[in-house]
Amino acid sequence: MRTSQKDALNRMATIEGHLKGIRRMIEDDAYCVDILKQTYAVQRAIDKLEDVLLKGHLSACVPEGFAAGKADDVVAELSELFTLARR
Repeated sequence: MRTSQKDALNRMATIEGHLKGIRRMIEDDAYCVDILKQTYAVQRAIDKLEDVLLKGHLSACVPEGFAAGKADDVVAELSELFTLARR
């Protein structure tokens, strides 16, 4: 297992744990501000997961795509990601 894959899986486990905790908090009618704080933590964790995935893509998939002569496809994918990230 690659380091970036292991890191992504660890981050997913953290996100899943936060989400389960948020569900419990809602079921238990916890204080809204406390729930919101946890949702913000999930958002930050997802941002970190995206960073890991993007770095892995840029360091492995992109160079492989260029080497395989798929530059146009790689650039189109990166352009799509850039557009999605700006929304």
